[in-house]
Amino acid sequence: MPNALINETSPYLLQHAHNPVNWYPWGEEALQKAIAEDKPILVSIGYAACHWCHVMERESFEDEATAALMNEHFINIKIDREERPDLDHIYMDAVQAMAGSGGWPLNAFLTPGKKPFYGGTYFPPKAVMNRPSWKEVLTAVSDAFKNQRADIEDQANGLTQHLFQANSFGINANEGAMKTDQIDMACENLLKQADQQWGGFGAAPKFPQTFSIQFLLRYYTFEKERNTQLAEDALKQALLSLDKMIEGGIYDQIGGGFARYSTDPEWLAPHFEKMLYDNALLVTTLSEAYAITKNEYYKRTIEHTLTFVERELLDPSNGFYAALDADSEGEEGKYYVWQLEEVQELLGPDAAVYCDYYNISANGNWSEGTSSEEHKNILRILEPLPVFAANRQYKIEDLQLLLDQCNAKLLKAREERIKPALDDKIILSWNALMNTAYSKAYAATGNKQYRQKAISNMEFLLSAFQTPEGNWQHVWKNGTAKYTAFLDDHAYLIQALLQLHKITTNRDYLVRAKELCEKVIAGFSEPDGYFYYTPEQQTDVIVRKKEVYDGATPSGNSVMAQNLLELGLLLDQREWRERSFQMTKGLSTVAVKYPTSFGVWLAAAYQQITGTKEIVLMGNFESALRELLAQPLFHSVIMAARQPDESFPLLKDKTTDQELALFLCENYACQRPVFSVNDLLKQLYQDG
Repeated sequence: MPNALINETSPYLLQHAHNPVNWYPWGEEALQKAIAEDKPILVSIGYAACHWCHVMERESFEDEATAALMNEHFINIKIDREERPDLDHIYMDAVQAMAGSGGWPLNAFLTPGKKPFYGGTYFPPKAVMNRPSWKEVLTAVSDAFKNQRADIEDQANGLTQHLFQANSFGINANEGAMKTDQIDMACENLLKQADQQWGGFGAAPKFPQTFSIQFLLRYYTFEKERNTQLAEDALKQALLSLDKMIEGGIYDQIGGGFARYSTDPEWLAPHFEKMLYDNALLVTTLSEAYAITKNEYYKRTIEHTLTFVERELLDPSNGFYAALDADSEGEEGKYYVWQLEEVQELLGPDAAVYCDYYNISANGNWSEGTSSEEHKNILRILEPLPVFAANRQYKIEDLQLLLDQCNAKLLKAREERIKPALDDKIILSWNALMNTAYSKAYAATGNKQYRQKAISNMEFLLSAFQTPEGNWQHVWKNGTAKYTAFLDDHAYLIQALLQLHKITTNRDYLVRAKELCEKVIAGFSEPDGYFYYTPEQQTDVIVRKKEVYDGATPSGNSVMAQNLLELGLLLDQREWRERSFQMTKGLSTVAVKYPTSFGVWLAAAYQQITGTKEIVLMGNFESALRELLAQPLFHSVIMAARQPDESFPLLKDKTTDQELALFLCENYACQRPVFSVNDLLKQLYQDG
């Protein structure tokens, strides 16, 4: 007999629809039931690609005795964190405050009034290593709720007050504008945390930290003349990080695409789930690296990753699915790993060099997470292709062709395996990140298919996620969008529209970005000039969170700071530009001190310090625009038109009797026009 989750569309919730636990989705029915029966609420949060969520389901939520205990004493609510990130943020913060750490599955116990008073992450079916069993936790919480109710209520009220106070942590309204020496210090602090052998930042588990890499790339681009050694160090660490990830097991050497993180310092053994947002952010970062270096290795990785995205995550509607699971056949990574004998059988005489290159051996290089005793190999590269080829007297192009042919054979064989489960919901914010990635990939490579994919995806987003009343929804599946859109949805969509305007010069995108920005200001603003995560009309949360940290995805506030600056320049909205400055000023000290948590903020502040150049192209601009887009013009806004347009301030009064004229401006003060991209670049880089 299915529970109340059977009518949901989330793959994660549907995974639990046949548990003996009487699960409810978050909503009035369950919340009112808790009040009516005066029972504590158990909120269990996870997502479809979460390995330990699957483990706890098998061990506890599918167990009849455990389910009976849960059903008797609690109102049990299952939440897909990707559908309701607002609730996940609130209760994750609460659990981290109580337990000192967090993760998924997230299990939080609430009063009937939705206030948290106890929680944790994964609990085993039997007590181990000082960790109580799930049944012990259920019994203890139930007893405390019945017999120590006043203490429970006090703890819940105190914790809720903490959540309110945490909203302004790190923000100082009296901060001054960030200075160049602070940007230098942020770069130095970031490099202090860098792994100079394997790339990345900090110890395992290691996440891509694309925002930190982007900041280092931009630091190099704009400071290589002023602070040469630090800039060179920044570029070296940024490229090392990208290279080691591309060579590691976190990257799918056969099929393309990146896993969510590595469990070790060497990027060998990933947590095998593949998330749309990670791949979007890495494509964006690789595009910026390619614009600087013109290294074909990055271009190939962009192409390979986007091929994976279109093969595995593209819906016929032109939306992108959320994720691929870490597990298949109940085993983490089984779909992706190989035994030596399998590879030899498939590749024949080519197997020797292939296995040498990808570190495949009889003993294997990974066993953790497998239930069998067979020796497993995660494909990774220990010698870069040019080095490997030189050491073995191969021509690079011949070796690359051989490896590509072998990968195609293994990919075809892998397609016959049982695939990891697909989370096929389509999330507005993550799609917007991928839309930006396609625009950036087009700008860097000139591949027109990427521009068209960005256009097609944007057409879908603009039609599928907006209600007839003009409001936006967060998630879409089977023709239906639901859940009121959050700050990230709006902020990332504005960013994607701005990038799409830049590569297409279609000013309709700019108009839509302006409308969305006005909507965010009207519905999400808070007194300090930042933005709440949830809109004002949403009433089912105990606190309106204000997220400022750049984590796995960028803070909606940091992206809005960039959006306000760029839109303010494009549309001459001075108050938007001033608000952007105020937002970055309030976080300048904490961003410099903890740069790995504020990478996008640092990029925004950097743009404000160095000034944003405005580039206007008039006339037959297509070829010139293509040249400009391939440059690392991170701090420039671009507008192009054949004729002046009084509706847009940067295009007002711009005339020329030449076939092409290019204007370099700052704060609407323009230099004399030039008539070639080379002359414009001379102006740009002379002005620094």
